[in-house]
This record gives sequence, C-alpha cells and structure tokens, in this order.
Amino acid sequence: MADTAGERPSIYPTLLYADAKAAVKQLTEAFGFTELAVYEGEDGLVHHAELVQGHGAVMLGSKGRGGRFDEAMRGAGPTGVYVVVDDVDAHHRRAADHGAEILMPPTEQDYGSRDYMARDVEGNIWSFGTYAPRVEG
Repeated sequence: MADTAGERPSIYPTLLYADAKAAVKQLTEAFGFTELAVYEGEDGLVHHAELVQGHGAVMLGSKGRGGRFDEAMRGAGPTGVYVVVDDVDAHHRRAADHGAEILMPPTEQDYGSRDYMARDVEGNIWSFGTYAPRVEG
C-alpha cells in the first residue's frame, strides 16, 4: 500500500443543504468535524465549506445559489456518507448528546466493523464506524 501520510484526500463527498449553516453546526458539534474553511456570501449563505474528519473531508454549500452543480443536484435525494472513527461509542455519545437522530446504535457488524448510523438536519445518512478498507495506490 502506498504511504499516504500527509497527503490530501482524493475523494470529497459534496452535499448541498437548504440551511448549510445549520449543517455546519451539526457536523462540527454533534459529529466532531473540524472547519477547514467556510465561505459565506453577502447574502449570508454558505457558498462553500470544507470540513475535515481524520484523513478525510467533505465539501458542502447552500442549495439554490445557481450554477451547474446546484442545477445538477436539484431534486437529488439524500446522500449517504461513511466516516471512519477510532472510538465508535464515544462518537455516538457525542452525536446523541447534541440531539442527532440516531438510526442505528453502535452495532457489531458481521464484516468486523462496529458502526452506528445517524440522520443529519436535512435527511442525509451518516454512518460512523471502524471499517477502513485498504486502498492500494
């Protein structure tokens, strides 16, 4: 496996929210993401945000701003994102303590992972667990 320490992720799930400010708040407070960048327009809308968790990142922004991506995403359903965390139970407690809707409590999976699942403020499904497949470079 290639040594990827210190390298930037090469895949960024990208989501659009009707209330991107509320999404940033929930993702940072309940799910433990860290703000890398948040750019707001004069209209107060989040034009673009980058949040990190471990060695991965997610990009998000506000729906209805126009542009090709916004148009392509119009009418798209909820997205599912899987995030690797070291301590599933502590992560789950944090999310629950911040009022996240828990869809599945921490559960041992038959493939060797321990996962839990939650829904964010706009219906996207976030799974957090210990499963981290090896990616050969």
